[in-house]
Amino acid sequence: MLAILLAYYFHPPSAALLNALAEFKQRHGLTFVLIASVIVGAVLPEMFVIVFFQRGRIRLQNGRNFIVNAPFWAFDGLLVNLIYRALAEWLGDRNSVPIVTAKICLDQFGYNPFFAAPFGIWGYAWKNSGYSFAKLRALLTWQYYREHALPVLVATWAVWIPLMAVIYSLPLALQFPLFALALAFWVLMMTYMTNRFAGKIEADAELPISVAGNVEELKH
Repeated sequence: MLAILLAYYFHPPSAALLNALAEFKQRHGLTFVLIASVIVGAVLPEMFVIVFFQRGRIRLQNGRNFIVNAPFWAFDGLLVNLIYRALAEWLGDRNSVPIVTAKICLDQFGYNPFFAAPFGIWGYAWKNSGYSFAKLRALLTWQYYREHALPVLVATWAVWIPLMAVIYSLPLALQFPLFALALAFWVLMMTYMTNRFAGKIEADAELPISVAGNVEELKH
């Protein structure tokens, strides 16, 4: 992302390519936002899971995940694009240090902890609970937020504050396309982590001989 930022300001051919991308986004507007969000938030993660966790085998659950994740990330992308436009209108579409800093603070310490983080945490937790309304109430509590959302916020700030410094240093028309690029890597990383922590990374692998005779202990 830093290389893209430097290329935009110091390498004219790269700047021309990025400006063409910005013009493409401007021409297609909301369509670009929705399609890009679905690709990076719903399509890429399922392809990643199929290739690395399911040995190339497509399962019914992949289709179910896509049906849920597609509108989830489309809505998220719509909100992000709206926030970028609102901040540009409110604070200006310039890359000065005070303006970029103000945008980062409003984004990461306003929108993120009060909506983005709980929206993501609760949304995926509800999905993992089988969309049980009985379990939904337990998720919508301060205790759950404190135990699950706050640790995610720390990781989010560590990654996204530097990324937002890059994104907000670019013109408005390029901010969402660069956000989508960063989101693609972020979602793939989170997909890998959640699948590995859930024990799915070796779901299809044969048990090593040394532990094959002690399955119950392995499960624990």
